[in-house]
Amino acid sequence: MLPDSTSRWRCGGCGNLTRFDVVRSRRTTEFWHFDLSGDHAIEDTEVNTEVVESVTCRWCGRDDAVELVSRAEATTAARQES
Repeated sequence: MLPDSTSRWRCGGCGNLTRFDVVRSRRTTEFWHFDLSGDHAIEDTEVNTEVVESVTCRWCGRDDAVELVSRAEATTAARQES
């Protein structure tokens, strides 16, 4: 799952809240606008599907301990560890 406005990732192994390597696949529909010289700009992108394949903690390298927690819970845990 991807974090949203009420949740975030936390590594249960080392407590990391800020650094993760995320591998995801997306299928998109894009509107490409070409000028007369042939150069293009992508003016609109619609994400049709998105799959998170893996999330790995950048600090300890674990991919089996990353969990989705509420932002309030993560903030409280970080303060207690300080």
